[in-house]
Amino acid sequence: MTEPSRGDLFELPVRVYIEDTDAGGIVFHAKYLHYMERARTEWVRSCGVGLRAGLAENISYVVQRMAIHYAVPARLDDQLLITAEPQGYGRVWMDFKQRVLRAEDRTLLCEADVRVACVALDSGRPRRLPENMKALLESNVQTTE
Repeated sequence: MTEPSRGDLFELPVRVYIEDTDAGGIVFHAKYLHYMERARTEWVRSCGVGLRAGLAENISYVVQRMAIHYAVPARLDDQLLITAEPQGYGRVWMDFKQRVLRAEDRTLLCEADVRVACVALDSGRPRRLPENMKALLESNVQTTE
């Protein structure tokens, strides 16, 4: 993976394994959440922000809200692309648009709007985004001017 720059769409390749599917070989609905979590984490990592360091500083991130639409099912052995595109941020939160695409033909399988909140690891209470995360969002959120 290469470091994304403003305007680049981050895509994480994923293959569907038997453990991801129901008895009919269709991806279980909750697995899409796992794929999206990985894509957000890898987007942050690809931009040079280490989440482990945040844990040492009592910082954690939790999904606060998600609106999801399942369009077409993914199936066993499909190769997928999972996107993570920051859309906005505030003092303690960041919003992402995420999509799950079939790699072969880029068919949209699932999409979600996700709000992730920054919390203190020890108390679970909201806390300000750390400066490195705020700077990352400032440089990657598309503004409409």
